[in-house]
Amino acid sequence: MEATGSLSGIARRPLRWALPKQHAAMALGLHQALDEEARAEVDVLNSRLDKTTQLTKKIQACLGRLDASGQSVREVAGPLSGETKRLQLVGDNVDAVLAAIGRLRQPADSKEGEEQIIRAGPDKVGLSNYLASIKRLSRSHADMQASNLRANQHTMADLIRLIKAGNAQLEGYFDKLLRGETPRTVEPLHFITKDKPFPVLPQDKIARLGLIHSYLSSSGQAMGIDAPAAKIYADIRAPYLSSSLANLAAASVNTAKKKNPGAMYRAGTNGIGTYAQAMEGMFMSEYDNICSIFTRDDWGNVFQSTCQAALNELARTVRELNAHIKAHLSTDCYLAYEVTEILSAMSGNLDARTGELKTSLAAILKPIRETAKSSLSELLEETKRKVGTLQGLPSDGAPTPVVSETMQRLQAMAEFLRPISGIMISLGDGGWKANMAQSGRSADAIPSLASFDVGADGRDLFAHYCLDTIEALLSALDQKARAVLRAKSLIGVFIANNVVIVQRAIRDSDLNSLLESRLDLLDQWRKKATASYTDICKDLSVYLFDTIHTNRPQRPTSGQADSASVVKGLSGKDKDKIKEKFSQFNSAFDDMVSKHRSYHMEREVRSMFGEDIRQKLQPLYDRFWDRYHEIDKGKGKYVKYDKSAIAAVFLSLAS
Repeated sequence: MEATGSLSGIARRPLRWALPKQHAAMALGLHQALDEEARAEVDVLNSRLDKTTQLTKKIQACLGRLDASGQSVREVAGPLSGETKRLQLVGDNVDAVLAAIGRLRQPADSKEGEEQIIRAGPDKVGLSNYLASIKRLSRSHADMQASNLRANQHTMADLIRLIKAGNAQLEGYFDKLLRGETPRTVEPLHFITKDKPFPVLPQDKIARLGLIHSYLSSSGQAMGIDAPAAKIYADIRAPYLSSSLANLAAASVNTAKKKNPGAMYRAGTNGIGTYAQAMEGMFMSEYDNICSIFTRDDWGNVFQSTCQAALNELARTVRELNAHIKAHLSTDCYLAYEVTEILSAMSGNLDARTGELKTSLAAILKPIRETAKSSLSELLEETKRKVGTLQGLPSDGAPTPVVSETMQRLQAMAEFLRPISGIMISLGDGGWKANMAQSGRSADAIPSLASFDVGADGRDLFAHYCLDTIEALLSALDQKARAVLRAKSLIGVFIANNVVIVQRAIRDSDLNSLLESRLDLLDQWRKKATASYTDICKDLSVYLFDTIHTNRPQRPTSGQADSASVVKGLSGKDKDKIKEKFSQFNSAFDDMVSKHRSYHMEREVRSMFGEDIRQKLQPLYDRFWDRYHEIDKGKGKYVKYDKSAIAAVFLSLAS
């Protein structure tokens, strides 16, 4: 409308320029024509604008109606779409159920064929085919159980029956295969003496047994049933192990009983070493079988249950040996050391290879190990008791057999130094003494790490034990000798003889390397015995001393002197005293020599005592003789021995 107004305004404007009349008329006509044409165009445009306005209004009205219709459609189509999707899902489920029913009908249709395979057994159809059939039945049962259709309940019951029957046949087949390869017994000595490994199951049988166990184990877990393969294995192989080792167990007990009950046990004379060697070899072979058949999680349990019967027999054997050792502790304590070493070594080897049985073997070994530990203190006390119960001692000072017996025991212990070292370390230094054993922990208590001196040397501890035993022995003998013999010289001979026996026993045995640098103890006892024996020299030396008169101007010189001039210068009274001294010395010296020769002295003792007497008396006698031998003018009435004669006597005392 505005455009139209504008065009009309333009058209109605008057022309403002002047033209000639001719031209004015023409121009006026042209102008009118143009004006008419412009008005026509404006009219057309106005007409079109009106139509556009009307069309816009119609379109707006249509859009409003369309929005209202769309909203109605949406309100109606929403529920229809949800229902359509639900119907599609139901349709898909129905199709899946129909497909599952079709699949479930298939094993039910093929049940007769699977049943024929199950009834035929693995021997006829082959183990792989048999296992495949049972697995198919198990899968079918699982599918039916997942569908939970009541119509399948009867079929499921049939499948369960077939699966159980198949598992039972597999168990029987496992038993048959294993029993066929398991002899009733083997002779362990055959393999030990020829250094052969103990037999294991053939590889083809192991492969079959492993397949059966693998299936039974997985099937049992799926159905909540324990796989019986492990129990079957232990039930068959355990009697084989225990029966094969039974004779060696009996031999270990029988060889402990000696023909001479008082004889000392010697290393290796008991059958426990062979018994343990055979047990270790058979257990190792059995572990190889178990590792090849069972899974790693089952190795320990199956191995323990398979070996349990043989371990029970070993425990019974150890208890019998322990009872025998306790009854003959002084002669057979070494067997306890040997058993401790052998079974400890076996336990260590088995643990290193299998990681099993360490606890069981420790429990089996504990009683005899405790006996071995307690034997050290008991034998030490027994040594004291033996000396205390002696009815008498040799009247000639000869050594008592108790010393040799005690040293033989220590020598025998040195042959078992390895097990004794371990026992010594567990006891600690001095732990074998009665007062420490009583105040220490109970034998049943579990030792803690703090109770062990990890830096201790078992050899040093055993050396300490030997020295304690020797000290206890010699102290008890000294106390007994003072109560029985009384004479100091005889006591000295007795102690010295026993010291020499101890020293010989050390020198001539393995004890020498242990105690060679620790024998100050014997030196002390040797000096004590020598002092006791040569105490008589004090009495004899009194007769060889001069009597000095301090109120006289001239005293006897201490150096070399002329006997004639010395005697000449003596008064009659002094001469009588010198004669008396010679006579008393001769009598006491002869008595001492007589007793010395009457005593039973070991060669070393006689030499030691004779030399000590010579060193104490000969210089005194020589000096006294040099000064006063002219007292009887060579008649020998008072001066019985000259220097050479008494020197010969002194030499004879040492030989």
